[in-house]
Amino acid sequence: MNTFQKIYNAVKMIPEGYVATYGQIAAMAGNGRWARIVGYALHVNPDPDHIKCHRVVFKDGSLSPAFAFGGCDEQRRLLEAENVVFLDNGKVDMEKCLYIKSF
Repeated sequence: MNTFQKIYNAVKMIPEGYVATYGQIAAMAGNGRWARIVGYALHVNPDPDHIKCHRVVFKDGSLSPAFAFGGCDEQRRLLEAENVVFLDNGKVDMEKCLYIKSF
């Protein structure tokens, strides 16, 4: 299994209504230093219907301005449709919606 496949498998584990960070996905895929590689992998996601890359956010809860499938507005729309909670500052409420608490 290659690195991108490991990343995609980790992303598939995030349930609806929750998010994980790039760093958490990197650690789940085998190397906590792969956060940027996670971003590259998600940008070329071959199956967005099954690999829900919109559930991956920055560690502070902010959304990616380069969300590959329609920009950060689309990422937010997808997350809101899954009942992910946002703070007044536009970031995901990580206290309520973070799937992976720690490693």
